[in-house]
Amino acid sequence: MFPHIDLSSVDFSPLRKIVASDSRARGASALCRPEFFTRGIKLLNNAHRIVIITGFFIKSAGASETDGPPGAVILGRALSRAGKSVYLVTDARNYEALAACSRSVCGPVVACIDDPEKIDASADLSIFIERPGRALDGRYYNMKGVDISSVVAPLDMAAFAALRRGGVVIGIGDGGNEAGTGLLRIGLSEALPTYASYLCAVPSTLCLLVDISNWGAYALAAAFGAIRGVWLGLGEGEEEVMLDALVRAHAIDGVSGVSEPSVDGANLDELNQISFQIKNWYLRNFQV
Repeated sequence: MFPHIDLSSVDFSPLRKIVASDSRARGASALCRPEFFTRGIKLLNNAHRIVIITGFFIKSAGASETDGPPGAVILGRALSRAGKSVYLVTDARNYEALAACSRSVCGPVVACIDDPEKIDASADLSIFIERPGRALDGRYYNMKGVDISSVVAPLDMAAFAALRRGGVVIGIGDGGNEAGTGLLRIGLSEALPTYASYLCAVPSTLCLLVDISNWGAYALAAAFGAIRGVWLGLGEGEEEVMLDALVRAHAIDGVSGVSEPSVDGANLDELNQISFQIKNWYLRNFQV
């Protein structure tokens, strides 16, 4: 299946430590396990037609956030370069930001969809990256427990539809309120008891909880490329290019609330350091 690398011989613990060390002190990423990356690679490799859904609108600011689009673009581009059929999806409120981000680094085409029933039903893999997911009460909440349902298009419903037809769903998040993180809701409830009633209840086949959602997607892109013997992750300077495009599209940092080249309170230097570590992990383990 993998002509270059035997997955059973790869230790993903260092990669997990880079992207899921609870550096943002949220507690969710403690549930991430190295073997989740092994499983994620297999799911990506076996898929043929992939839809990636992202976009988190910050109600209080009336703007998209900078976490989600970069990860969706880089992972989508990696899969596309490997010969997969890939397209990105978001709703009207988040479309401008995601489209600008993808254009900036020649990423996949972006579709603007508000009705989950219009998402391509022929996709055999659906990936949700930093996309709101409904709680048990059917409402959507931010990390402060504020109801943001009025600004969320119910694209998370596509996860239920995909699973019913036998498709695969991967959820990538960093707080537990994102689509797909419902798979780990019990563990999250124990880790975040005061937030338990706001946690997402939308299931998935595999859930990656990391410190910043973009990082989970970057790590998957790097790992997926590694087993194929080629670097498919971030190129030099691309983090800054994407963030500049997002800022021009009026996206904001979801933590600071400011339209600036940062993600969840992490500035460009910190973001570049994580990208550097991911690339070094690849070079140490896979460069021939």
